[in-house]
Amino acid sequence: MEKKWEALDAIFNPKSVAVIGASDNPGKLGSHVMRSLIEGKYPGEIFPVNPGKQEILGIKAYPSLLQVPGQVDLSIIVLPAEQVPKMIIECKEKAVKGIVLITAGFKEIEDRRGEFLQKEITELANRFGIKIIGPNTFGIVNLHLPLNASFTPEFSRVEKGGIGFVSQSGGMSHLIGFLSMKNQVGLSKIVGLGNRCNVDFWDMLEYLEEDPDTKVIAMYLEGLDEPRKLIEAAKIGNSKKPIIAYKVGRSSTGDKASQFHTGSLAGKHEIYGAAFKQAGILTVKSSEELLDTAKALSISLLPEGNRVAVLSGQAGPGMAACDVCEMEGLSVSPFSSETQKKVDTLLPPLALRTNPVDMGPAWYDSEAIKGTVEAVLKDEQIDAIIFCIMFASANRSAVGTLAEFLLQLERKKPVICCISAPEGIWDEEVQRLEQSGIPNCPTPERAAKTLANLVRFRKLKGCINLAV
Repeated sequence: MEKKWEALDAIFNPKSVAVIGASDNPGKLGSHVMRSLIEGKYPGEIFPVNPGKQEILGIKAYPSLLQVPGQVDLSIIVLPAEQVPKMIIECKEKAVKGIVLITAGFKEIEDRRGEFLQKEITELANRFGIKIIGPNTFGIVNLHLPLNASFTPEFSRVEKGGIGFVSQSGGMSHLIGFLSMKNQVGLSKIVGLGNRCNVDFWDMLEYLEEDPDTKVIAMYLEGLDEPRKLIEAAKIGNSKKPIIAYKVGRSSTGDKASQFHTGSLAGKHEIYGAAFKQAGILTVKSSEELLDTAKALSISLLPEGNRVAVLSGQAGPGMAACDVCEMEGLSVSPFSSETQKKVDTLLPPLALRTNPVDMGPAWYDSEAIKGTVEAVLKDEQIDAIIFCIMFASANRSAVGTLAEFLLQLERKKPVICCISAPEGIWDEEVQRLEQSGIPNCPTPERAAKTLANLVRFRKLKGCINLAV
């Protein structure tokens, strides 16, 4: 990591952490921060700071930060807002490099004192060369260290992976974290910027662009004070890693609420959309779409064009996928004559053998399903495949056979799946497919939307052929 990022690196990869305001009282945030560090198996030294305690959760406590022995890289502050300026001064005296400031009560509140207090701590931090994540944040998580520097111990259950998530909202950070757990999506970092004292979106973009653990950068935004800086950072970063943004505030109510929530400027949604497109940032319209697209971009091949084959083990899911494909500008194109002949020989007449293909009558024949997928993958008139299959007792072996085939194949086209079954059935097959670069989505509609976003991203990069 470059020298310019030493302070941020100390926040995300600290060798020692002080919790200022640590507690063993479950009613205090300082207790939950301590649990996060301990239960998250942080490998470095932990220094609880509380003048009224000698020990907290089995770890020796210190009356003040200045009495902590040795170097402290990161301080997590969970004290009342009015005590924060003094703590920043102590951090300077202790040569602390970075702060996660969980405390609220700054410019997000409808009180001028909060705004003045944030201005004061920002000036102190900038003068001392200390980077602050927050204030008014849930914290940060580095799944790869591991480090859970937040007030939510459960974040430690998130799988480590390649998606760096940066958010203006603690609530949305929790939602994305919990959705990632349910859908087995791996994250590299989870960052709650809060009020953005002196670490903003563009800082995190530049940092994550150089982070070896992050393959895709996903953002949740409400409003920005200096959008031009984000656009400039994105233009540079997009040559290195995909960047996805979920910007709320499309409604007048949401736009107004975002200003109060984070104390930031919001503004016309259309202006943001145009600027993001110019910078090569892929925009999405929901939290699920953000996570689905980020996962796909982190593991999948990109399509050369928008011609898609929809292959389904049952007619209904395939039709649902086709509807979304059409709405999103994907072309469910006819197969080449050679491919069509091959599919006709593999599937019985009862099956719908043209694109979209309903393989239902052959669902007991895993070899026919494998052969159909193989034939379509070789078709030069097809750029990508959406494969949907819902579990039934008669088709239990189908996914295993298909997975073995796809894992051995040198694929040149993306395959997006919707493979759905009761828990414990096909879980291993889906995991192996995703590990080999084939994402699985919970519904056929989301699979189609995800593929459409891969096409949009390729178009943003200026290297795609679209069917007309």
